Amino acid sequence: VQLQASGGGLVQSGGSLRLSCEGPLFTLAPYSMAWFRQAPGKEREEVSCISGADGSTYYSDSVKGRFTISRDNAKNTLYLQMNSLKNEDTARYSCVLGANVGQETQVTVSS
Repeated sequence: VQLQASGGGLVQSGGSLRLSCEGPLFTLAPYSMAWFRQAPGKEREEVSCISGADGSTYYSDSVKGRFTISRDNAKNTLYLQMNSLKNEDTARYSCVLGANVGQETQVTVSS
C-alpha cells in the first residue's frame, strides 16, 4: 500500500496546518488509519487514529482538543487538522494503515 503524506511545513507557534494522506492506488475507506509522529530524540508516538468501521476517533493527550482527524472517502484522503500548534509538535508525521507507513512530512513549529 502506497501512502503519500503532505501538508507539512514551517509555522509559528499558535498557527495551524492541515496534513493530508492519499492512497493513490488503494481504497482507504474501509480501513482504520492513524497519524504517528517522531520528534528528534523521542519515541514514535501515535497522535490520532480513526476507525474504518464507525469513524470513531482517538487522540493522544498531547494533542487532544487541538488536532482533528478526518477522512474524505470521495477523495480517498485522510486528514489531520492541527490547530494551536506548539513547539513540541515539531516532528516528522506519517500516516499509517495497518503495517503500511507512508512517507513522512516534516512539521516545524517556531516560537
